[in-house]
Amino acid sequence: MDADTRQSPQEYIDAMARARGYVLDYHKVMAKQDFEVLHAANNLVQAAYLAPRTLDRRTKELLFILSLTVMRAGKGHIQSHIRVALDLGVTPQEILEAIEIALPEAGIVAFQAGFDAWREVVDATGIEPTVTVHQGGSGTD
Repeated sequence: MDADTRQSPQEYIDAMARARGYVLDYHKVMAKQDFEVLHAANNLVQAAYLAPRTLDRRTKELLFILSLTVMRAGKGHIQSHIRVALDLGVTPQEILEAIEIALPEAGIVAFQAGFDAWREVVDATGIEPTVTVHQGGSGTD
């Protein structure tokens, strides 16, 4: 996406959505409230993430998912990148493996945030114990 401040904020948000496959709530608000700063921030994203370079988009999505997991980003933000990765043909297993890399470096709490986001998007199910136990939750609630 070649960002242009001559575009209307609506045209700009639409172009961002087409280029990224998603927009976040803050993008929408910044387009209306401080278009110039959104434009500047998006130029960095364009150069580092969207522009064709050595890494392909699939790899960049996996890296984004991992980095957002490690940083304990909001579930919706992680999920937006999981959905884009799936759209690009990344398998649910490949995404899970990327999230699992968070375990040794960021620990179980960070991993659980990414895992919970992944589980909801791909509708992963588990195995219930056949013995009586206390409910443990997802680890993120």
